Amino acid sequence: MSRANAGRRIDAVIFDLDGVLVDSEGWWNDVRIAFARAHGRPWTADDQHAVMGGNSREWATTMRERLGLEHLTVEEIEAAVVDGVVRMYAARPSPVIDDAPGEVRRIAATRPVAIASSSHPRVIAAAVAALGIADMMGAIVSSDEVARGKPAPDVYLAAAARLGVSADRCLVVEDSLNGVRAGRAAGMTVVLVPNASVPPAGNARDVADHVVPSLAALDPDTLERDAVAG
Repeated sequence: MSRANAGRRIDAVIFDLDGVLVDSEGWWNDVRIAFARAHGRPWTADDQHAVMGGNSREWATTMRERLGLEHLTVEEIEAAVVDGVVRMYAARPSPVIDDAPGEVRRIAATRPVAIASSSHPRVIAAAVAALGIADMMGAIVSSDEVARGKPAPDVYLAAAARLGVSADRCLVVEDSLNGVRAGRAAGMTVVLVPNASVPPAGNARDVADHVVPSLAALDPDTLERDAVAG
């Protein structure tokens, strides 16, 4: 599925990380559930959707508010959750989605690629090491490095700037509604690859420029040719 007005040149591809390259949203949720339980609170699906897309400061602030943990600082909550997810990467097989490394390598053969993720830099480093794709990346940007997390466009604009590519010539690969909104707000073409474990909320399919079933089905050349033809 695609939007009729989505066509433009594609000079670079920027990937989200969690839910696109690694199926790690479940890990984040498990860590947050355990953290909340340790403090005598529940952590619900609504809570999980409320933190998706935010940078570390934002999601830790949201957790503090929703769980009523005024006796803890935002920094303490952030550190506890980040430490938990990093331990997951150290202790368990990496939850790589299909052949994500191979698909990234295929796309990187024709265009510069980057990662623009809401995750903490330590989590990004663990995931990228597990995927073995550091050498392919022209840029790796965490939302912790910019003022606002997704759905604001900041992290995608920073990634484009580091690649030296105009935002309107970047293709974003996302799995969440907030991520799709962020890419659109950056003026980029956005492809939604729905995650089976954590399906995108709301009207993400309608907001995205294109929807494809998997990374294997993502072909920037075809999208660009269709754009020219349209």
